[in-house]
Amino acid sequence: MPELRDLLLTPEQAAELDAPGTKDAAVLVPLYREPLTAVFTERRADLPRHAGEISFPGGRQDFPDEDLRACALREADEEIGLDRAGVDLVGALPPVGTFVTGYRIFPFVGLIEPGQTWRPQASEVAQVLEFTLADLIAGHEMQRLLRKGVPIKTPTYTVGGHLVWGATARIVESLLERLAPLL
Repeated sequence: MPELRDLLLTPEQAAELDAPGTKDAAVLVPLYREPLTAVFTERRADLPRHAGEISFPGGRQDFPDEDLRACALREADEEIGLDRAGVDLVGALPPVGTFVTGYRIFPFVGLIEPGQTWRPQASEVAQVLEFTLADLIAGHEMQRLLRKGVPIKTPTYTVGGHLVWGATARIVESLLERLAPLL
């Protein structure tokens, strides 16, 4: 059976790929094994942007030259209380662009230990969600969603009534494609 890191891009390979967007951002895709489970955030419903959406912990660089891996780890620490020292960065996924906000998101995959005690950032995160990759696969469908009056066709994943769509769903889709030999 292949190793997780053998199925992913290196951060250097991901950095060579392009995606639409003018502002760089990074997210951490925290995973733990047995069963393979991904950790997401549900953003607060009262936020001005991406309110109530499900995403991976992440955000913009604090300064222009901040390493995107460091950015993803910092944001995961700030948003869900994930200690950077407890993350084994095993690879990256291709960058994904956001159509409305113009971000080019670089996803990094990190293995973590199960049983974490999450500390959601009260100003931004409503709750931390954990979905097995098997549940994400079972909840997949292509949907046409209407967002800000514009119809978009996007992969979606519905788990326990929670809808993952947009850039996060495209990251999930890439993750599932790459990890298919393990699933």
